[in-house]
Amino acid sequence: MSSRLRVAVVGLGIGSHHARVVAGSGKAELVALCDASPARLEHCGKELAVKTLFNDYKKMLRETRPDAVIVATPNVHHAPITIAALNAGAHVLCEKPMAMNTREALRMADAADRKKRKLMINFSYRFTPAAWALKQIVDSGAVGDVYYAKTRWHRNRGIPGFGGWFGQKKLSGGGPLIDLGVHRIDMAMWLMGDPNPVSVSGSTYNKLGSALARKMKKSFDVEDLAVALIRFDNGATLIAEISWMLNGERNEDMATYLYGTKAGICHRNLGDSYDYEACIFGEIGGVYATSKVKIPVHGPNSVSHFLDVVTEGVKPIVTPQQGINVMKVLDGIYKSAELGREVRL
Repeated sequence: MSSRLRVAVVGLGIGSHHARVVAGSGKAELVALCDASPARLEHCGKELAVKTLFNDYKKMLRETRPDAVIVATPNVHHAPITIAALNAGAHVLCEKPMAMNTREALRMADAADRKKRKLMINFSYRFTPAAWALKQIVDSGAVGDVYYAKTRWHRNRGIPGFGGWFGQKKLSGGGPLIDLGVHRIDMAMWLMGDPNPVSVSGSTYNKLGSALARKMKKSFDVEDLAVALIRFDNGATLIAEISWMLNGERNEDMATYLYGTKAGICHRNLGDSYDYEACIFGEIGGVYATSKVKIPVHGPNSVSHFLDVVTEGVKPIVTPQQGINVMKVLDGIYKSAELGREVRL
């Protein structure tokens, strides 16, 4: 493979940010852009000086034959576009969630194996500086054996694009659990050392969102709150609480806590912002204390890391199996909520 990877981006919402990283990387060439919106496609093409523009990803794959594809579309399109790109011989970075369900995720991983191509899921919270700093602490052994964790992302009023695809199960696969929960659950499992989930007990609610949808005559058939208890094969437990609408204390409340045999750690946002702090707490010299963790100015960037994985053989921070495990948890929570009992994964 040449030193400059030929990359295409499908989906120019969040994908436009990924395209800018590729264009400025110095190690890859942005050869094509694809989006269903002509206006967005034209705007991004002009900004990044890309003239090869498509509204059909199949045509894009045939005509440009990129080395790598970044998939940043609504969830319903993740699996078909990823599989088509892999079958065309491209490596793929796919936005979270990996797919609409575990069945699709397994098909994606199988295509990557068959075609011997790299497949990475953009679990972007693994790449935040605060999370990266905590991962180094956990991997050093300072936290000890992690046996319990809890994670949350509460929004008081924060349904994205209300009335659009986020709130339609046929397009999204679910509500805040698959949109926000995928971030916090994945990050918690990653910090815990990626134990295998074996069972979940969950509940979902659509109280405030459905009332607002009726009032505003909007489409909304997913949950507005999900809660779950997740058990792992090593005996550890994770509790998750995820909401788009909740009569809670703060507008945007994110926190993940891990409790180990030597210390505890937390990753949480400051105020209602998307700025984060990291803390460690435990006994030091017989005295119990809480300390803030020094956070690096920059952590690894997921798109840059993907380019390094493909061009330099760097070990991927995210593997397809980790994406599959997260999908198993999400599927299990929805199934448990539907059945009203714990389910095995």
